[in-house]
Amino acid sequence: MNGLYDEVRIALHAIWNRRWIALAAAWVVAILGWLAVSQMPNRYESKARVFVQMGQVLPSKIGISAAEQQNDVDTIRQTLTSAVNLEKVVRGTDLANTVSTPQEVADRVAGLQQNVKIVAQQNNLFEISVTASSPKLAAQINQKLISIFVDQNLADDRNDTQTTLRFLDSQVEDLQRRLADADAKRTQFQTQYLGSLPGTGSLSDRMSAARTQMAQIDSDLAAAQTSLASINGQMAGTAATIPGVGGAGSAGPARARLAAIEGQLADARAKGYTENHPDVVALKSQLGAARAAAAREPAVGSYAGNGQPNPQYLSLKSMQVDKQSQVAALTARKQQLQHDMDAITGKLNGDPAAANEQSQIDRDYQVLKAQYDKLLSDREDVRVRAQAQAQTDSIKFRVIDPPVAPRAPTAPNRPLLLTGVLLAAIFAGIGGAFALSQLKATYATAGRLEKATGLPVIGSISERVSRAEAEFRKRKLRMFAGAAAALPVAFVGLLGVEMLMRGLAA
Repeated sequence: MNGLYDEVRIALHAIWNRRWIALAAAWVVAILGWLAVSQMPNRYESKARVFVQMGQVLPSKIGISAAEQQNDVDTIRQTLTSAVNLEKVVRGTDLANTVSTPQEVADRVAGLQQNVKIVAQQNNLFEISVTASSPKLAAQINQKLISIFVDQNLADDRNDTQTTLRFLDSQVEDLQRRLADADAKRTQFQTQYLGSLPGTGSLSDRMSAARTQMAQIDSDLAAAQTSLASINGQMAGTAATIPGVGGAGSAGPARARLAAIEGQLADARAKGYTENHPDVVALKSQLGAARAAAAREPAVGSYAGNGQPNPQYLSLKSMQVDKQSQVAALTARKQQLQHDMDAITGKLNGDPAAANEQSQIDRDYQVLKAQYDKLLSDREDVRVRAQAQAQTDSIKFRVIDPPVAPRAPTAPNRPLLLTGVLLAAIFAGIGGAFALSQLKATYATAGRLEKATGLPVIGSISERVSRAEAEFRKRKLRMFAGAAAALPVAFVGLLGVEMLMRGLAA
């Protein structure tokens, strides 16, 4: 332990003997280091945060969906630091005062690409950070980038919509002309080849429609013929006249009621009521009672000639005439339709090329018509989108943290560097003095001399200092203390200058 203590005392003694060298080395290192720190340019960083709100007021049908909006925002974020946009920043800020040639503009743009960062945070939040040589310039560049970030999305999207709308308008006009030509060609063909034929459409369509009508007519005609046969059968079993009174043709109340019930029963059967229908059953029960009453009713006067007309027979006769007219009309319609089908069949067999040509014309027309309708629908969707974008913003931007001029530079950390230089200077001076002490063969104590030579040391002689020499040494010590104290004083002064410069820059 004593040996270690002695070594420390010896090292300190050696450094103290070379204190002026240590002080000179410390000052040299401090001056050079502080000069290097002072030459480092300040870098000021301005940050801003922008929130992007996706609008969902409009339906996705018109093309303003959330996925599309997010893609647009991501694309803008990725291209915001492009050379074109950064050139706008150079010409729109104080950087324009430092450029005069295209090469200088390109150099400024290259520098901005290294000093601008855009980071996407959560919940559609973007952070824009800009590093520049002055606080004002950093804030200007950041504000310009925000303006481009907002304007580019709105302007580009609307310009794209207007361009699409103009393209669709031109395509609609072209399809209108082609559709009009196809319609005129179809009309001319129909007038020339199909004007005398019934129906509309192609020959195949007309034949298909005629066959459908023929099937319906056959069904209606069969039903009408069945009804007519049923009526004829009923008429065969019904008397044309019933016994009546004398010349006046009058009858008693019972016979009149019988005739009325028989007429109602005939009407019900003509309507298609079955024998189990409630109305038919009720009329039959009334008919039996009415016949019994008519049989008991005494005759008034004598029967005249052929008797009175039977109402039931007359009703059946009327229905027979209606059914005969219906059958005749359906038969005539069937014959006419058969004639039309024969004409169409003859046209198909006689001129198959015309049928093929008409099919081709109709297909071309239908294709153009479908394209035209779809294009009109697309154009209307784009038009609604353009109107919506002209009146509302589908994407809204809100600056959460606006860019401000920073009060202190982010780099370099000059106070820390100045402190580091001071410490390095002190250690450099001490280290230099100690290294010199190791290079010279001097011995601070008799023990070190004895150890180095291996010879016994008889004794040592203390130094005698005169009064004048002591005064001289005191003056030198005061000078050393002043020079040494000047080092931290200079450090404090440099820190004060740094704080002053920061205040002036802010």
